[in-house]
Amino acid sequence: MISIVNVYNNEGLLGEYLLRGLAHQTVEFELITVDNTKNTFKSAAEALNYGGRKARGKYIMFAHQDIRLCSNTWISDAERTLDSIPNLGAAGIAGKGKDGGLSNLTHGIDRVSVGTTVNDLAIVDTVDECLIVVPRKVFDVLKFDEITCSGWHLYAVDYCLSSRLLGLETYVLPFAAHHLSSDGTPVPALLIDRVICKLGIGERCYLPKEYYDTLKKVLKKHRKHTSKIYTVSGDWLVARPFGLQRTVDLMKEGADKIHLSLALR
Repeated sequence: MISIVNVYNNEGLLGEYLLRGLAHQTVEFELITVDNTKNTFKSAAEALNYGGRKARGKYIMFAHQDIRLCSNTWISDAERTLDSIPNLGAAGIAGKGKDGGLSNLTHGIDRVSVGTTVNDLAIVDTVDECLIVVPRKVFDVLKFDEITCSGWHLYAVDYCLSSRLLGLETYVLPFAAHHLSSDGTPVPALLIDRVICKLGIGERCYLPKEYYDTLKKVLKKHRKHTSKIYTVSGDWLVARPFGLQRTVDLMKEGADKIHLSLALR
């Protein structure tokens, strides 16, 4: 059985997305919802650890409130697939490794496809926080890091990297899901992100400052174990200041777009 843990701050979104996708699943599951409408929990790691400790299933699926599973057999298909993996540390629906981003996820109101579609299990370095599944026996040993990930970002990335130290692998599941994600409201961002967005040359814009604050801690934590961290929001060298990396990457991205525009004239 799979236990589903969700931390919500918008009961309407929870009902419209996650609960609607769960309503007609063909197998039994355990649902654990954690009410954070009053900001009881100050970080995702803290809230998810609280919910995860209550789980009784063989696997624990930590899912955002605005995720919708796109099949009535999603849970049963996932459980069967997870049972086939001997070295499972974590699995998700969108992930990144050295070969690029992989996903069967659609994103936003316009349902934009994210990453390269996968038709079978695929090994990645990390998966996105929107949905991550871990075996309960692994969670009993390895919880989300409430110190490193003291906000609402990168807790799944950190978990995947930490599980690798236990000799376990991270996978992307080949099952479709939809993630509403942002409603389009700008969030406080680094100056470089705001400038690049205004210039129209950056694709990953308005990552909140909290993201980068956590990123610095994740890079520091794992710098002895890896040289580069792959995430769906960007790839980061552990030994180089992330602000410099962000600036160089976006400038290169802008130059590539200019070259493409000139070539098409």
